[in-house]
Amino acid sequence: MGNLTDRYKDNVLFTTSENIMNWSRKSSLWPETFGIACCAIEMIAAGCARYDLDRFGVVFRASPRQSDVMIIAGTVTKKMAPIIRRLYDQMPEPRYVIAMGTCAISGGVYNTYSVVQGSDLFVPVDVNVAGCPPRPDALLHGIVLLQEKITKSRKQRKTDSLPQSPSMKEEV
Repeated sequence: MGNLTDRYKDNVLFTTSENIMNWSRKSSLWPETFGIACCAIEMIAAGCARYDLDRFGVVFRASPRQSDVMIIAGTVTKKMAPIIRRLYDQMPEPRYVIAMGTCAISGGVYNTYSVVQGSDLFVPVDVNVAGCPPRPDALLHGIVLLQEKITKSRKQRKTDSLPQSPSMKEEV
């Protein structure tokens, strides 16, 4: 019996449930697969064998209900912005947004009536990846920055977004 206690005495881990949740969230980011413009080619290249996003736990999903990261890759027009917002609203909490490319961050060189001048006007952006188009390793860096942000986050969930039962509502 002494062998058993000596073997496992250094393997006890003390942590909080919040740290475990943040670790699992940062280790399994599932971005939504859609690309709007030329930045989508670089996003696809980041998922290929040379850069291999799988080693970071990034698995592209085709449904917004299965993904927790939205990568806005490219120029967003005013016609496309409500559709992107609807996809964002369909994603489960917690959800994160990466704006990839100069066009997604600030409208780029397209200062016209039909181009939205920044994705942060219709969805909250967590990480900006600069470039025109940004290289796949820049997207990799953006994902690492998002993972660091998730690790440092303190809240597990928003209490104001939870539906309240009739007995819990405050009297006005």
